[in-house]
Amino acid sequence: MTPDPAAPAVLYPLQPDHPELVAPFAAAAQRSGARRLWLCQSFRAEPHQTLAYLAGRGHAVPVGTAVTLLPLRHPYEAAVQARSLALLTDAPVVAGFGIGSPGFVAGLTGQPYASPRRAVRDYLASVRTLLDGGTVAQDGPYHRLNGSLAQLPYARVEVGAAVLRPGMARTAGEVADVAITWMTPPGYLADTLAPALAEGARERPAPPRIATAVHVIPTAPGRDPRALALAATREHLAAPHYADMLRRAGVPVDPHDPEATARALLDSGVVLTGTPEEIAEGLGEYRRAGVDEVVLNPAAVLLTEGVHAAAEEIGRIIAACRAARPQQAADRGQHAAPVSAPVASARLLG
Repeated sequence: MTPDPAAPAVLYPLQPDHPELVAPFAAAAQRSGARRLWLCQSFRAEPHQTLAYLAGRGHAVPVGTAVTLLPLRHPYEAAVQARSLALLTDAPVVAGFGIGSPGFVAGLTGQPYASPRRAVRDYLASVRTLLDGGTVAQDGPYHRLNGSLAQLPYARVEVGAAVLRPGMARTAGEVADVAITWMTPPGYLADTLAPALAEGARERPAPPRIATAVHVIPTAPGRDPRALALAATREHLAAPHYADMLRRAGVPVDPHDPEATARALLDSGVVLTGTPEEIAEGLGEYRRAGVDEVVLNPAAVLLTEGVHAAAEEIGRIIAACRAARPQQAADRGQHAAPVSAPVASARLLG
């Protein structure tokens, strides 16, 4: 099926040992007409090589990286890798970049970035200029570059930045094509991140579009949404910047009270559960909050039931989203203003 720009995208949220582990997700994306297939940073099978392998196997779908880490490659190499994916897939690419932890940065560069926002701004500006056919003359504190890329025709590559909090949102507004967010509730997106993106983009024609990864857990016999929500989000909840973002968003996460944390994740719409139709309705809240590309993250099912079960659930949710589209369009006509309240329309367990 042809990729549908109005359909959700698909995320394979783990670090695969081999590209064949991702192939069922790529096939599901093709079969369902998903907008894009996203991969995370991986220190096992490297994401660009995995996506190139899948394209060679016939899964030439639009792709994205959410996100690769700045210290791992020079921006010139980053531009070459992103453009190579566009050439190999003959489809649009989102090249998403993020900082990583201060310890990770120090381990590769000798010390953490004194200004993460400047590091991102300079890096993305160089990558964007190279992809646009320009020449970069950069002699800053975080990279040096004087050069350009050989010109070739290729599908559009958008440059994305990982965004969780208002400061980085303002930076992304200055230079990014896409702001990529994880576990950001609809109200926080509408009331905090979208205004910060617009503020940063004051000198540009428009702010970056928003792509948001959303945890989805379709209900089924034997699935405990609370336990699965915690299993899927455990690593991110342990990261201080995610915990801080969630608290700013009014989602009380408490490492000493996992039951309350699970309820908060579900009640806020950070994790959506229910039938595919109920999940599709909950995803509509993200659309109304200003998200252009909703990215389905089925980590809970993937971790507990395997890749094929997760891929099947993705197909069901995308089909439900497509079936719901006429009703959602009618709803938008009746309620033109963005909705910033927490998701209450999916079957959220509290």
